[in-house]
Amino acid sequence: MSFRGLSRPNASSGMGVADDSKNTFMELKQKKVHRYVIFKVDEKKREVVVEKIGGPAESYDDFAASLPENDCRYAVFDFDFVTSENCQKSKIFFIAWSPSTSRIRAKMLYATTKERFRRELDGVHYEIQATDPTEMDLEVLRDRAH
Repeated sequence: MSFRGLSRPNASSGMGVADDSKNTFMELKQKKVHRYVIFKVDEKKREVVVEKIGGPAESYDDFAASLPENDCRYAVFDFDFVTSENCQKSKIFFIAWSPSTSRIRAKMLYATTKERFRRELDGVHYEIQATDPTEMDLEVLRDRAH
């Protein structure tokens, strides 16, 4: 049985997804009002919630600096670039941030919740799994987007 408007978790799919998380992603995708959104698992609420939103003027460095050094997060980043034909393009990246220094429990929680959460974000172009900053630096995004 499901309740409209709220994704209910079950043992096999990890946490639910807050409506605010889906709505904030849609704002990034459709209205381009956010450069990035960082999400975290709220164990008390048993759902994925918005932790931080980066405005359109924020840079990739601002985004990377917002990820915790020792804890897991999910993030979406709206990457703007110019093609070799001089066309302005934008691609949305989903980043599963799971640093090697984070707690095993956190890594497991984020791993079991990732697929379900990722499915809720319709419109992501690329997915990156990163355990340290070099696996998700700007060059990685550039290479994937072209």
